[in-house]
Order: sequence, then structure tokens, then C-alpha cells
Amino acid sequence: MALRGAVPEVIWARPERTGRGPKPAYTRADIAAAAVRIADAQGLDAVSMRHVAAELGCGTMSLYNYVPRKEDLYELMVDAVSAEHELWEPSGDWRADMLRVANQTRALMHRHTWMPRLMSPVYGFSPNALRYLEHCLACLDPLEASYGTKMELVAMLNGVVTTYVRNELETAERTRSLPWSEEQENAVRIAYLGSRIATGAYPHMAAAYTEDAGPIDLEAVFQRALERVLDGFAPR
Repeated sequence: MALRGAVPEVIWARPERTGRGPKPAYTRADIAAAAVRIADAQGLDAVSMRHVAAELGCGTMSLYNYVPRKEDLYELMVDAVSAEHELWEPSGDWRADMLRVANQTRALMHRHTWMPRLMSPVYGFSPNALRYLEHCLACLDPLEASYGTKMELVAMLNGVVTTYVRNELETAERTRSLPWSEEQENAVRIAYLGSRIATGAYPHMAAAYTEDAGPIDLEAVFQRALERVLDGFAPR
């Protein structure tokens, strides 16, 4: 429920400090770095104003003088991690550059496994996020399309990467929680699937299974997914 009298505010439009009073003890970068350390070590749910304040060695209420809301703290975190995007001089091959962007984003999300949960257009207008977006549009200069279409391409590519990484992370987490090995789990499930297909009730599945019984090359699947998104934007 929205608070009565609340006014929407973008933290980046708010001065980090005013010209009056003593110099603040912390910067936004300090606060973001502390929150990122907590999230990297303990997960996003461990990030709270109290926990970040303790990491910095200040009082929780003091932190609100720098960051009015927890959502603002998340935005600082996304911006801090967005600074890790490597930017390069566009090669002139927009497909190659965007594949490089996508694979770099995937690696970044694996370094900061909480990032997929915060991937939202709401956090897309911070300084480092804008720097990343400007880089993507520069890479897309050779593509004959409107800027609106190019923005859609970037959004769709990010969506594929985010969805794929989230699945990778959740699968890895489930595997770690199993009381048996991943190989044992897969063997049992494949045997069950084979028994169901053998009943003849699933002729299309049987044809697919006969054509390629696996194992599936998940890395190749990821790269094909990226290529197919780019195919949809290639000039016809």
C-alpha cells in the first residue's frame, strides 16, 4: 500500500550530499559495496538496512539519511554491479558484439547470483546501467533499425540471459541439496522416461527420443537461443 503523501523519487536525482554540514561518513559507493558483499556471501534475502548498517559500522537509522528506502538500496547494488560490464570499441559486426555482451552478462550473473532477481526496467536508468545501454546501442549502429527496435533487441537478449541463468542457478542449488549424485538422479529419471515412451502413448516423444536421446549440450542450447533472438532482428 502506498503511503499517503508519498512522492516518487529517483535516488540518482537526489544529491548525494548537500553543501551544508560535515562531510558524510559514507558514500553511495561504500553502501552499495557493503550490500553487494552481503548478497554475494549470503544471498539477496540477507540484505537489509540493519545488516548493511552493521557491515558499515553505523546505526540503522543513520543509513536512512543516505538511502531512504530498501528499493533504493537495491538500485545502488544493481548500479554497482553494472560497472563490471566491459565496454569496448564496437567491431562493426553487431551480431558478434551483442553475443559478446550477452555472454558477458551471463558471467556477471554467475558472479553475483542474486542479480537475476533484480533484473527490472525500474533499475535500468542508473549511471552505470545507462553507460551499458549506450554501449549496446553503439554496438547496434550497423543494424538498420529504429532505436525502439534496438531497445527491444537489448531487452529480449537480456531476458533470455536472465531466464537461462536463473534456471542454471536453481538447478545447481537443487543438485547441491540432493542426498545422491546428479548422475544417479539423471539415470533414474531417464529410465522412467524411457519406460513411459515404451508404452506407445507418446509417439511424438518417442520419435524425438529416437532422433536424439541426449545428453543435451546446454551450452550449445544457450548459444542457439541467443542466435535465434538476433535472427529475429536481422534485416530481411
